[in-house]
Amino acid sequence: MALIKNNRIVEDHWITVGEEDPLPANAPILVSLEVWRNRHNELLSRGAPLGVVLESDALAEAVEVDLPQLALVAINFPSFGDGRGFSTARILRERYGYSGELRAAGYVIRDQVTFLKRCGFDAFEFSDAQSLAPWQKVEREINVVYQPTGDYKPTAMQRRHSLTAAAAE
Repeated sequence: MALIKNNRIVEDHWITVGEEDPLPANAPILVSLEVWRNRHNELLSRGAPLGVVLESDALAEAVEVDLPQLALVAINFPSFGDGRGFSTARILRERYGYSGELRAAGYVIRDQVTFLKRCGFDAFEFSDAQSLAPWQKVEREINVVYQPTGDYKPTAMQRRHSLTAAAAE
């Protein structure tokens, strides 16, 4: 798996830990929501960075109270047509104020990267490490937005009003 952050491929230092797996001492670990619930106290006692993977059917509310302890929330997309992760991301960022890493994982395609970013994702996990160039190209292809979101990017209407106001001065 490859990980894109800040529009470049980076090494993923997170270790995925299952229900019965021993916990590494100081490494950042990523666990499923079920493992988080079952091993909550044990995980918190480590004092190392923690992350939780939410499946597409999990609600943001499942981790709401735990967000201050989580350095990473990964949302798994089982298919490109399953858009529930977009809503979960916006709720985490806009309603709950989550400021840690928000990672899109699973079936993530480059055609969705602009929309994923607008919903609050700042990291993208994908299977083909050779395909960074098309992901970077998306940044240049779509640079005007129509709806306001939590990314506070100026909308086409706001840009138009700014230009009109500047011209009138």
